[in-house]
Amino acid sequence: MKRIFTLCAALCMMMAVSAQTDTTGTKNEPPAYDTIRIGGMIIVRKAGSKDKEVSKDGEYKMRNRRGNKPSNLTTNWWIFDLGFSSFNDESDYTSAALNGFVAPGINKDDFKLRTGKSKNVNVWFFMQKLNIAKHVLNLKYGLGLELNNYSFENTKLAFAKNPTFISEGADDFKKVKLAADYVTVPIMLNINFTPNRSKGFGISGGISAGYLYSARFKTKMNDDVTKIKSDFDLERFKLSYIGEIALGPVRLYGSYAMKNMWEKGLDMTPYNFGFRFSNW
Repeated sequence: MKRIFTLCAALCMMMAVSAQTDTTGTKNEPPAYDTIRIGGMIIVRKAGSKDKEVSKDGEYKMRNRRGNKPSNLTTNWWIFDLGFSSFNDESDYTSAALNGFVAPGINKDDFKLRTGKSKNVNVWFFMQKLNIAKHVLNLKYGLGLELNNYSFENTKLAFAKNPTFISEGADDFKKVKLAADYVTVPIMLNINFTPNRSKGFGISGGISAGYLYSARFKTKMNDDVTKIKSDFDLERFKLSYIGEIALGPVRLYGSYAMKNMWEKGLDMTPYNFGFRFSNW
């Protein structure tokens, strides 16, 4: 009887140990899948995985998006603008003629522009965007060249240099154009309404500072092109209000100078507008 009791006790202890081992193994083993059902959609996460994927049987597996967080500082290289150049003319031509800057008889009509031929081309070497608040508010700045071409309707207009003198010549040219090129630094505050999209919606506004590094008066008669290089008493420094609108893949830009583009003689405030080809 004593042997039977000892044998039963040993069997009970072995069963208890076995049960504890099985229970511990069950507790430590992760479930094969974590699933969430939302309507007709099932979200599935495999055991030991932080990401979720889309399966072929219609199950939707969400990915962990922590790795897709945008950088706080991004750089966009080689941005191009293509648009139009113009100016707001408030010149006193009587005073300009008395001061010997323009010939008597030259007036506002002589400086009317050929809209489709007066072009603005900007080449930005780079632009950077610095995150300020949750990638919604950003600081944008860069460096580039502003190239402005003012094509006049009056094809008899003539520019002379040293000193600058604008008159109407005898020759009727095919093209008459004044070009003014600047090295420019823009700086803007940007509001990005869709920070998680590369081609989103947003607006930017700020100022730019430019320095006139080249100016020339160009005429064309048949195939003969004549260029006169001079600053023609244009202001060396140009400060402008600037803006940008992002409409998905389409980007628009504009600028309006803070003051007259001439040092003396005339009073013309330049402005530009057009399309911007940029990654953001």
